[in-house]
Amino acid sequence: MKLKLVLAGLLLATASLAPGPHTDGEWHAFGRDPGAQRFSPLTQIDSRNVAALQQAWTFDTGSLDLQVTPLVVDGMMYLTGGSTVYALEPETGTPIWKYKSASGAVSRRGVAYWPGTGTVRPRLYSAAGDGRMIALDARTGALVTDFGEHGFVDLKTSVRGDVDGKFMLITPPVIYKDIVITGGANEEGEPSLGLYGDIRGWDAISGKLLWSFHTVPRAGEPGVETWDEESWKNRSGTNAWSFMTVDVERGLVFAPTGSPTSDFYGADRKGQNLYGNCLIALDATTGKLKWFQQLVHHDIWDWDLPAAPTLIDVKRDGRTIPAVAQTTKMSLLFIFDRVTGEPLFGLEERPVPQTDVPGEATWPTQPFPLQPPPLSRTTFDPARDFYSLTAEHAAYCRDLWATNKMFTKGMYTPPTVDRTMVMFPSTLGGGNWSGLSYDPGRGLVFANIMNLGQVARMERRTDGKTGRVDYKRTTPWGRPIGRFWNPETRVPCSAPPFGELVAVDVNRAAIVWRVPLGEFDDLKARGFSKTGTPNIGGTIATASGLIFIGGTIDKRFRAFAAQTGAQLWETTLEASAHATPMTFMGRNDRQYVVIAAGGDGLLVSPPGSKIVAFALPQH
Repeated sequence: MKLKLVLAGLLLATASLAPGPHTDGEWHAFGRDPGAQRFSPLTQIDSRNVAALQQAWTFDTGSLDLQVTPLVVDGMMYLTGGSTVYALEPETGTPIWKYKSASGAVSRRGVAYWPGTGTVRPRLYSAAGDGRMIALDARTGALVTDFGEHGFVDLKTSVRGDVDGKFMLITPPVIYKDIVITGGANEEGEPSLGLYGDIRGWDAISGKLLWSFHTVPRAGEPGVETWDEESWKNRSGTNAWSFMTVDVERGLVFAPTGSPTSDFYGADRKGQNLYGNCLIALDATTGKLKWFQQLVHHDIWDWDLPAAPTLIDVKRDGRTIPAVAQTTKMSLLFIFDRVTGEPLFGLEERPVPQTDVPGEATWPTQPFPLQPPPLSRTTFDPARDFYSLTAEHAAYCRDLWATNKMFTKGMYTPPTVDRTMVMFPSTLGGGNWSGLSYDPGRGLVFANIMNLGQVARMERRTDGKTGRVDYKRTTPWGRPIGRFWNPETRVPCSAPPFGELVAVDVNRAAIVWRVPLGEFDDLKARGFSKTGTPNIGGTIATASGLIFIGGTIDKRFRAFAAQTGAQLWETTLEASAHATPMTFMGRNDRQYVVIAAGGDGLLVSPPGSKIVAFALPQH
């Protein structure tokens, strides 16, 4: 590991050690607070002046595909890019220090900040690309050599089972008191076997493992009966690859989990498959299970729970209920009592289409909230729902449908062997890791969603060595994942809007407004505006009634009115901003809004490498 410090950086670091006057205007975690509300109390930028925002500074990370949300604590900004962790002066973007990992990529969505205790200085926690977690001194960027083994904790050792595999912290850990809590991304495709996806708590000072929760139950543990025979053994996936959140007051950590391996074929893991695709509440001190809700049974659609559980309050009959809101790729929004796990607006198991793929056995029902309704498109009628505003695009899509014998049975349509299914939403969602922001004063959560379908069929294959027959997922383009769009133009085959911003009243579980999010510039030039676009990258909310979001594939960064959804401001970036922004109050008494413009490979959005900050003009 090579630490690069420059004299100017040391001077800036020294100047920033004393706590500043704007701690309420800082951003301490990816979701600002441990409950991932992504809400700022700042009001300097409001609906009257937001249109005057201008670029204040940029910082080029030199790394592509940025998804980071920077933190600002005690006068320093922390962010990641590629294999490097950076500290910047937040008012100017001037580098203070950087740490470059020799082991590969650090956590692509940022770092976790721990404030220290006693004589132990504040620390940052992130990943090293070889399956380890690192601890850095937050003030200098130096590796904390008394953490774990010379500054590193091996995250693979306690989840290895009988086989090896890959493991990575794509998203940063969460912090509860002096405990660093990790999820992680193991292998989700083929082969089905690999490292387990356990959720674990580590001592923030020493790096010692304090507890583990088995996301795939082992022999004799509750939930193991949901795995046919011994299919739980060495089962990979079933991980908390996305953001987790913490209820500090109640000592609870909430974790969303992904699907078991392999994502698209579960004949070797028949059963309900706990704790895959679950919202899990654990005791943050011990890792003991408090409650869980499985939101997809026996997943074969790659419908991970992709987003941070957002801590909210629901007001009902004169009382306030602490709750947690979980958005999903299916675009279903579930709201549960934070303490008991009971659904606050009803939940029912509904029959869903069943597979006819030999050897596979899908679950007969799936859970649906009674309120609110799905936030995105979940059906498609070929008689009325094709996008036909341009003759060329309509012809392409109708030919795609006819040539591949496409069909749909609505949500949870399973792929079949002889025809190609169309399913809404796609593996991208609906919702994705973009998740929710929450305005507690207005009682609203905000979600950006996609109205984008998925196409797939199953293809029989035989192992040449063993003669074993199974099935793999494929598409008209020969890849396992295909969107219901023209891959050359990225325009979906279903009618617009293709992307939307949605506001939901959490006290009534009711959608209060929805607006198109994004535009295709070439379609707009031909008179087809307000189509929305596919999008990944979340919202933030401010007390002044603003919603900020990038996310779209049109390189825009926008602000909306929280109460109405009216667009108030937009600017064009060098690359699309597939990340969640943040805002903070600088020590110069200017409020800044910051976004990473990194593009996105999943949405075929050209890459970028810059962090961009905006502020009102200086007087």
